[in-house]
Amino acid sequence: MTIMIARSLLKGLVGATLLLGATLSAHAADTLAAVKAAGTLKVGTETAFAPFDFIDAGEHAGLNVDLFAEIGKELGVKIEWVALPWDGVFPALEAGKFDVVAGPATITKKRMERYRFTPPIAEATIAILKKAGDTTISKPDDIAGKTIGVGKATSQLDQLKEFSATLPSKVDVREYPAFTESYADLAAGRIAGVANSLPNIAFVAKQREGTFEVVLPPFGKKSYFGFIGLKDTDHAPLMDAIDAALLKIKADGRMAELQKKWFGATFETPDAVKDPAF
Repeated sequence: MTIMIARSLLKGLVGATLLLGATLSAHAADTLAAVKAAGTLKVGTETAFAPFDFIDAGEHAGLNVDLFAEIGKELGVKIEWVALPWDGVFPALEAGKFDVVAGPATITKKRMERYRFTPPIAEATIAILKKAGDTTISKPDDIAGKTIGVGKATSQLDQLKEFSATLPSKVDVREYPAFTESYADLAAGRIAGVANSLPNIAFVAKQREGTFEVVLPPFGKKSYFGFIGLKDTDHAPLMDAIDAALLKIKADGRMAELQKKWFGATFETPDAVKDPAF
């Protein structure tokens, strides 16, 4: 009798375990349904990357805020923002702290191996920001031997190092946890410039006219910004839905309106990037 009871209990436990495993697997495989059931899409980002994400008078503002509001409308969900330093964004995405990353991030070959990108939302080609009136830097090559700030763990850092290797004297690369800190050091004269994507530094120069200037032309390879999600079958339905929403927002002109609002210009972007320049 005791053996029969034990076997019965064992069968019950095995059955419950299998049922629980199947339930969890089904839930994981239906991320889009889970997001819609919760009525909330959790979006991770840093809030020190103007004009995409920044704090303005205590409020979270930027292109990403407006664009995800439109994505939320298309998906029928609210947007919940999770802010953290950029170097912690990708680990937090993989740990399931949120559903997608706003960022945005430059679409690169290396990143595409591990993550899935949405259709591009803006150009990301890198350029130099300098202090207004600095006559020692009139073209990108003039940063040779100078101290240039750049964001830590960014594609801009990789591109700056690559460009530095082509110059007669290497750039003294100074990494910052957030670009806002590099702009402060540039204004104070502690560094000679900041390397960041053209839309970002154009916005900063416009906001602080008389303090900063953009050095043209950009020195990096043509590149684009996109939002980031996990590259697996579990998250594919959610990413498919976000992609469809973005392409609709692009097609009906809403994306161009938001680009004009935040950059003062619009960008020609492909519907997808399959072979990044770097």
